[in-house]
Parts: sequence; C-alpha cells; structure tokens
Amino acid sequence: MKHIFEHRVFYADTDSYGVVWHGTYLRWMEMGRVYWTEAVGFNLIDLKENHNVVIPVAGVNIRYKMSAKVDDIVVVETELQSFNGLSAVFKQIIKNKVTDKVYTEAEVTIVAISNEGKLYRRMPKLLADVFEQELKCPELV
Repeated sequence: MKHIFEHRVFYADTDSYGVVWHGTYLRWMEMGRVYWTEAVGFNLIDLKENHNVVIPVAGVNIRYKMSAKVDDIVVVETELQSFNGLSAVFKQIIKNKVTDKVYTEAEVTIVAISNEGKLYRRMPKLLADVFEQELKCPELV
C-alpha cells in the first residue's frame, strides 16, 4: 500500500534563503510513516503503552533534488520497500502536486525497541506479520 498525503508549505517551513529547510522534509516523511502505520491498523501510542514497542528511525538515505517554496503543495508518498525480520525500509518521495517534480527521494530504515531502549533481535510479531503481508499483497493490508 502506498500512502499519499498533501501538505501546503508554510513560511515556517523555510529557511533564510526562502526555500524549505532540509530538516522539514524529514518531518514530512515522519508524518507519512505515521499515517502509513495508522492506515495498516497501528497506533504508535498504543504500540508503546500496550505492547512495549517503539519504532525509531535507524537510518536515512536521502537525495535532495530541488527545493520547495512557500505555498507549494507537496505530495508525500510512503510505501514499505523491504523487510528482513529485524528492520523495515520505507521508500518516501516528496514531490510538487502541480508539476510532479520530485523534491526528495529517501529510504528510511526503522527498527523496533522496547520502552527501555533495548533493540528487539526480531521485529515483534504483530508488526512483522503486517510487514510481510504488505510485501506479499500490498493492496490487502
């Protein structure tokens, strides 16, 4: 499943050069992963409080291709790219709604840790099952 959402660029998203600050794209990607997680049936607060699972980012590989500006409408696309039992990788693209030109492309790796910060050697079953199903039949999740 590919999750897509739109967001208008605000002045607060930009830097002193008048373009979107590079860290803003990471915030939008975080929003995309949260929305994707909710779309497949998980709430991050519920995972933390009731299942002792937190899913932090372990790595980001991002390419900045062009800059968004105030009042642009950006489209954030998020989809699961791979899962190896320990970590999951999301492919995320942020582009201009009108021109379809790509601002950023990224691969974001997540892992699962306990509330105490201990890395799980295997992704907890409730998440692993969804990730595996998503990769087999993305339209069914």
